[in-house]
Amino acid sequence: MSTLVSATAFQQALTATAQHLATALPPTAARSIDGGIARTEAAGIVRHALAAGQSAPNFSLPDAAGQPQTLAALLEQGPVVLTFYRGNWCPYCNVQLRAYQQILPELAQYDATLVAISPQTPDFTSLTASEKELTFPVLSDAGNAVARQYGLAYGVGAEVAETLRSVGIDLAAYNGTTDDELPLTATFLIGTDGVIAWAQVEANFKHRPDPATLLAALAQLPVAIPA
Repeated sequence: MSTLVSATAFQQALTATAQHLATALPPTAARSIDGGIARTEAAGIVRHALAAGQSAPNFSLPDAAGQPQTLAALLEQGPVVLTFYRGNWCPYCNVQLRAYQQILPELAQYDATLVAISPQTPDFTSLTASEKELTFPVLSDAGNAVARQYGLAYGVGAEVAETLRSVGIDLAAYNGTTDDELPLTATFLIGTDGVIAWAQVEANFKHRPDPATLLAALAQLPVAIPA
């Protein structure tokens, strides 16, 4: 496998994160968060998310340096891997972002750009990029506006929001809103034609597509032939 992060290593990192949180979180908090996952799965929110074969909505969002990034401009350079994450506070997101950072050389072989989006304020987006030493665009989606266009925004519910606050995670502080909304964790591969070629959307934020799966999907994209 050419990728720097094997599927096995990636899944082991996710498993280790789950095992750590199982002992670090108070049992009542862990049960509340798992209950929130079950309710999100039962609600069928995933069915509303965009899927392969649909057009990807364009967007313009600020990156960690405050500069606007548009999907249309990124697609002029090649395919785009667009991943929605919950925030700097989410350990599972951090595992994913760091792993994806390591496959940037492989993505470059396909002229692909990796972009990560969260509802965090620009300050927290900048913190995410600097702390994780991310060299790809990390964007702030105020109010989950773009996440909503992709069918991903949902309310976590009062119980989960209060549970997160009890362990030091105040969504209002991170996101600059009081709606307690997050995006479903999702990754889209968008071809240069603006059409979603591959997608993985999860109601359970503990599940993430491994880098090998992503690269395999990218390898299946038709090569654009210059006019």
